[in-house]
Amino acid sequence: MAKKAKVVIDESTAEEKALKLKKDSLMTKIVDKSVTPPSIGDVVEGDVLGVEKSCVYINLHPYGTGIIFGKEFISARDIIKKINIGDKVSAKVVDAGNKDGYIELSLKEARQALIWDEAEAAIKNKTVLELPVEEANKGGLIINWQGIKGFLPASQLKTEHYPRINDGDKDKILDELKKLVGHKISVAIITALPKEGKLIFSEKNIEKKGKQKIVDKYKVGDICNGEITGIVDFGIFMKIEDGLEGLVHISEVDWTLVENPRAFYKVGEKVDAKIIEVKDGKISLSIKALKENPWIEAEKKYKKGDEVKGVVIKFNKHGALASIEEGISGLVHISEFGSEIKMKEKLELGKSYTFKILLFEVKNQKMGLSFVDSVKK
Repeated sequence: MAKKAKVVIDESTAEEKALKLKKDSLMTKIVDKSVTPPSIGDVVEGDVLGVEKSCVYINLHPYGTGIIFGKEFISARDIIKKINIGDKVSAKVVDAGNKDGYIELSLKEARQALIWDEAEAAIKNKTVLELPVEEANKGGLIINWQGIKGFLPASQLKTEHYPRINDGDKDKILDELKKLVGHKISVAIITALPKEGKLIFSEKNIEKKGKQKIVDKYKVGDICNGEITGIVDFGIFMKIEDGLEGLVHISEVDWTLVENPRAFYKVGEKVDAKIIEVKDGKISLSIKALKENPWIEAEKKYKKGDEVKGVVIKFNKHGALASIEEGISGLVHISEFGSEIKMKEKLELGKSYTFKILLFEVKNQKMGLSFVDSVKK
């Protein structure tokens, strides 16, 4: 008679296994509850599980498996060529769970998102970037940074690169800006707007760092001898030393009426000027401050109520400006004539007339005149 096989059940082991199963199940639930699954737009990171002809699989533990396929695979082909199984990559979620249970991802969009993060960091850290100029338009320069085309406005160019065109002709300005195409320049990102795809650069911020040290050497009252580097309608640019220019505003060119600074000086000419303001890394200069102030002598010769001879040198909306002598001029208000037409019937440019001094302020260099013919006897 065959012996029956004795079945021995290790109750202790069974209890341990049951307890372990219970613990594992509980831990799984805790983990499932504590891990927030990624949402559309999130940038996630994982290891590449497989690279096939039309898709890439990425391990997104504990969320599941990510997939890059379709148009996202096509748009990121250049990136996909460089990745291998085991590589860690970042991707952006475009579908949190498709019909096959995969999390759909975009490599290209993730790259863009990371670049915009880098742009924000560059603004915060004031990072200096050496980038080539790709294009030029009438408003400034186009610069490519990590595949994003950014704009460098002409107003943000440093002084050496700023196009100084005397007549402000936009076509001539464009010609000057085109000379920078292909050249590398140092810039800083000052604005990054990812939603608008807008990136703005500045050359001025870079210039300020080194320029401030040079500017700090100068103070108000210093006399500088410099070379005129540019003349525009509003004044004269003067090179004080390498890396530093100052501006002589049109009102500081001469004591006489200056309507066109080009009639007084030429580019390349060396002149002396006095520093009248140092502010925000900029230096303001005056050429006329080094010349004798004609108003001081005029105070000895003229007073309110005197009749003087003057030549009409300009008409404006306020009236007629008459020169009494070099550097001394006064205004005949338009109200004396009633209208601009009547004023021009009485006065002609370049002709001499007799005027009466109604106001004479040497301190403010101000003179008010009255046309003698219009004064009631």
